[in-house]
Amino acid sequence: QVRLVESGGGSVQAGGSLTLSCAVSGPTPSCMAWFRQSPGKERDWVATRNPLGSTSVSESVEGRFTISEDSTRNTLYLRMNGLKPEDTAMYYCAAGPRRLTGCPRTVFRIWGRGTQVTVSS
Repeated sequence: QVRLVESGGGSVQAGGSLTLSCAVSGPTPSCMAWFRQSPGKERDWVATRNPLGSTSVSESVEGRFTISEDSTRNTLYLRMNGLKPEDTAMYYCAAGPRRLTGCPRTVFRIWGRGTQVTVSS
């Protein structure tokens, strides 16, 4: 089955940047995404890479975060610029099967263990 391993998290001051990586092993997932979760809150969707390569991001990170994939390395990335304290969370890589409609957020059922991002003011 698909296995996901996140890396690249850490502590950074507001306005800084980080790039998260998700190493993928096993069958190539059709849908890939990033989610994040803060203590006491639900796991929130951040960005999706769709089967045909198109991407979408949440309103909360648009213009600052970019999701991308290096297929030659079987790695999914999340480039985070202009980080804010409210971006502090555990970030998770996720995978799931495609649908005729694309990659609705409900398809993501395979998860990595997460990587912590902490943004200080």
